Amino acid sequence: MVSGSLRAGSTNTALLKTAGAVAPPGVEAVLYTGLDRLPHFNPDDDHEPLPPAVADLRAALGQADALLFSTPEYAGALPGAFKNLLDWTVGGGETYGRPAAWINASGLHSPTGAADAHDSLRKVLGYTGVSVVEAACARIPVPRQSVGPDGLILDPAIREQVGDVLALLAARARHLGGRADAARR
Repeated sequence: MVSGSLRAGSTNTALLKTAGAVAPPGVEAVLYTGLDRLPHFNPDDDHEPLPPAVADLRAALGQADALLFSTPEYAGALPGAFKNLLDWTVGGGETYGRPAAWINASGLHSPTGAADAHDSLRKVLGYTGVSVVEAACARIPVPRQSVGPDGLILDPAIREQVGDVLALLAARARHLGGRADAARR
């Protein structure tokens, strides 16, 4: 799971942390936490040996059976640090064939629900070869007061929706099974 936000009180990150807490049996939901350590993308540096933070990112992506993103929209697009992370994934091939989805935590005050960010995300993910699981892409508004002091969402209805998204994504990953692994080779 990858949050597109560096903000300490991010509802997008809270949503993903909650996904880890409500993951269905058999699903291990791991949150990537190295967004702030990635160097600025430079194609000249996209070769072995990779910068350590990039090697860690690619290793984490390579071990995942599926990918779940949650990102805010900033100035009508993806936040810069998150776009930088995605740029590092284009040349690696670790995401090729992997099921992927995204959740948006924007509240009702954001009528577009980060639609522009998600359009950008869809475009970039197309270059990385992921298999978007449309049924698992969701807008689940998270009011800040729904996030507890532990960074998890308290609202049972929201927790259930997040669990449903994970179940859909996991079902696609199980369905693909070895086919996704074969496609990556």
